[in-house]
Amino acid sequence: MAKGDDAVRKKQNKTNRKKLRKNDQSSSAVSARVASIIAAKKRRHSGKRRKCQGMCFSLPTLDDPFNDRNGAKTFERKTTKKEMLPRNHEKVFFNETSKETLRNSEKVDNPGQEKETVTSLKDKLKKSLTSINSTAQKSQIDPGRKKTQLNGNGGVYGHHGQVSENLDCPSKYLIQCLNSIENSLRCDGTYNNEEDKPLFVSTWGVEFWKCYSARKDILETSGTSSTIEQIAWMVSSAADSISRKDEEDLSVTSPFLLFLVPSQVKATQVRSVCRPLKVLGIHTVSIHPGASLDHQIEGLKSSEPEFMIATPERLSELLSLKAVDLSGVSLLVVDGLESFYKQGCFDKINSIRQSMSGKTHTVVFSDCYRHACVRGLQNLLMGSVHRLSLNNSVTGQSACIVQSVNICLMKEKLPKAIQVLDQAYGGRLRPQASKVLYIVGKDNKHHKLVNALKFKGYSISPDSVFSEVGNSVESKGRARPAVSMIDIDQIGTTELGEYEVVIIPDMTLSIEGYVQILTRMARYTVNGVLHSLFTREDAELAGPLTKILEQCGQAVPDALRKMSFS
Repeated sequence: MAKGDDAVRKKQNKTNRKKLRKNDQSSSAVSARVASIIAAKKRRHSGKRRKCQGMCFSLPTLDDPFNDRNGAKTFERKTTKKEMLPRNHEKVFFNETSKETLRNSEKVDNPGQEKETVTSLKDKLKKSLTSINSTAQKSQIDPGRKKTQLNGNGGVYGHHGQVSENLDCPSKYLIQCLNSIENSLRCDGTYNNEEDKPLFVSTWGVEFWKCYSARKDILETSGTSSTIEQIAWMVSSAADSISRKDEEDLSVTSPFLLFLVPSQVKATQVRSVCRPLKVLGIHTVSIHPGASLDHQIEGLKSSEPEFMIATPERLSELLSLKAVDLSGVSLLVVDGLESFYKQGCFDKINSIRQSMSGKTHTVVFSDCYRHACVRGLQNLLMGSVHRLSLNNSVTGQSACIVQSVNICLMKEKLPKAIQVLDQAYGGRLRPQASKVLYIVGKDNKHHKLVNALKFKGYSISPDSVFSEVGNSVESKGRARPAVSMIDIDQIGTTELGEYEVVIIPDMTLSIEGYVQILTRMARYTVNGVLHSLFTREDAELAGPLTKILEQCGQAVPDALRKMSFS
């Protein structure tokens, strides 16, 4: 007996329902509302309708000429649009996530005590942010709202237009990025802070944000490589810059941040910190020898990452194949300069740096004091530099300062002091050359040094001890470089950070004074040189000076070492 039409129709409907359920289970990314719209569209195209749609009949109208809605009225809902303040006016230290983190981290039973803890952390962060760094003052940056002109091809400096930035405190978006990273790492168990404090109250992070906002290249000398806390602040600051550009309708070239790491293990660590930012629209790729080259080339073609983590060897191969474009990199992080030195990657890093057009903000982590490492740093950090460190050790504070000890006789001191000055100016009298400082005693024999400098064409700076003697005779129509001179008692009150070259003609000061000069000079450059003239009469300081040179990885003259043994 043949089946009726109703039985056939029921069987077909049952089959269709099974297919729909199977599709719903397989594609979990499609919501129920979207699935219903897709099903209705398929029924409309096939000419079939539901039972209820077949029973209802309505005529086409002017609003619905094709009768797609079947006479159903469209109800207009009143939507209230929130007026969002611009990011430039957001001054946020805490949000709901950070408060919950504080409550979980600070195990306090008393609500009043908990409130006092949150308030104390607020005050601590505000005090740290309101203390304007001296480097920001030197760069003449207004602590309020400042507009920075963008130029070049990419990155923070690489687009035409202007970006407004608020330097009072980190933005709400930056705090949100830090909280997302912290929550994710705490769930994985990879972030265990001894003090159990949130990331956004980090002292290092606040100092880094100040330098990053001031567009200063940063030299970090507290360790060989970056920590999770430091990585979180760097990637969050970069994500905040990208968000600011999006609000200004400025396109961000890819990649924005380039993180150079020495190994695949370090790349995995950095990638784990950047992964929570994916939900905020920040895509990260990792380039290392652990994957095939063809696979990475195809991945780079299909994606446009904002952050790139790479080893120099693999990235150099991709650059040679023209598989990646680094012209728009705005922030370059070189993590672990000593590891790169041991691997012999300085040439590859220099070629990677040269492939970036425009001005790139550079951050270097290094506690390597070898001469080759210093040369590598000088190639990477060519502008004004801010030194950032978590400790106050002599080696960390004196990083990249070359200590030159010249052993000579007493009668050779004066011509040797002039020779050192000529070498500092490259043999030419250049007014724009490095600032030079002589540290002398109070005895009258230094008047001979002043007269000799004047005879060679140098002038004495007005703030020097011997300014009247030095400027008594002027060369006719000759521009002469200014040399500063102070006595030993003025070391504590003189701003030594602006002097790249310091010369000590007589070692009449104590070893504590020598260390004070070494740790305070050349704060804004990696080209600092400290010259000292040493004679047999100064043999008492030979032993302590030898220890400082060895501790800082500097070359110790054989004559000085023999004096220290004797």
